[in-house]
Amino acid sequence: MLDRLQKLSKQFEAELGEAASQADILAVKAKYIGKKGEISSILKGMKDASPEEKKTVGKESNRLKQEMHKAISQALSEREKQEIEEQLRQNRQDISLTKSLLGQRHPAAYHPVTIVQREIEDIFTSMGFTILNGPHIEDDYHNFEALNIPETHPARDMQDTFWFSDMKHLLRTHTSPMQVRGMETHTAPFKFVCPGKVFRCEDTDASHEMVFHQLEGMMVGENISVANLIYFMKVLLAEIFGKEVEVRLRPGYFPFVEPGFELDIKCLICGGSGCSVCKQTGWVELLPCGMVHPRVLEYGQVDTDKYNGFAFGLGLDRLVMMRYGIDDIRYLHSGDLRFGQQFSEY
Repeated sequence: MLDRLQKLSKQFEAELGEAASQADILAVKAKYIGKKGEISSILKGMKDASPEEKKTVGKESNRLKQEMHKAISQALSEREKQEIEEQLRQNRQDISLTKSLLGQRHPAAYHPVTIVQREIEDIFTSMGFTILNGPHIEDDYHNFEALNIPETHPARDMQDTFWFSDMKHLLRTHTSPMQVRGMETHTAPFKFVCPGKVFRCEDTDASHEMVFHQLEGMMVGENISVANLIYFMKVLLAEIFGKEVEVRLRPGYFPFVEPGFELDIKCLICGGSGCSVCKQTGWVELLPCGMVHPRVLEYGQVDTDKYNGFAFGLGLDRLVMMRYGIDDIRYLHSGDLRFGQQFSEY
């Protein structure tokens, strides 16, 4: 039995060395250490062996099996690295090349999110809004507490948060912290929008990603009403889509607005008949919004006896999907240069 194990060891090394692909390596693995492999065959054939022989051969079989596992794992890792390097060589993109050097085969282009974000910024700038930027790494105060979401508030469970090890800092779960930061740097009356990435630990599907884009908006002044909110949202959508789009406003709960609304747009992918993007409902949640909660204004040192306002959090990725008829949000985050080349050249 020991002689047979030694022969198997040499055969294994030879065949593994000749394996040219991951499939070949896996075939060698199955042949030698699979459930019906050579090692298992030896162990099954020892039922009539002496106790001493069982002990000796069993120990050597297990040792050899572990070595084979280690060798196969290393071979698979090396082969995977080789295949990745080969793909990188074949698909190499020199982003320093200008359009004239790239030619028509690889035209450069802005990402569709960038295109739409810039258009939205232009729309709001024309209406007197300021454009603000904020950090991706937030603290508990700006992301939750100052937005009327204290530590014990059940709304924290609505967002699966990426916390840092100190449990005081996190990757922002929405762009709403910019409401607080905006109030810290501006004196009422004011109006601003804040585009940016947000992060949530959730399962991905056609309309959900762990990293996605939002655009926060806030307007604070005297005698601001829901009518003002609806007006600005309708102007935005009409400008982006170049036509009137069907929307609906329904009650929604968000701790930092009262009353709160969900502004939905009729799905432009399926025309309202139902698809994977709209979850077969015909409508896409696009603009959670509402009148700013007085407590949030108080955190921002705004005089609530004189001022009020509205706020909204636009789902920028979903707006891009409606604009271009993209049926899966994961395309936006794939990093595939060919995807972006479909939209606009610089």
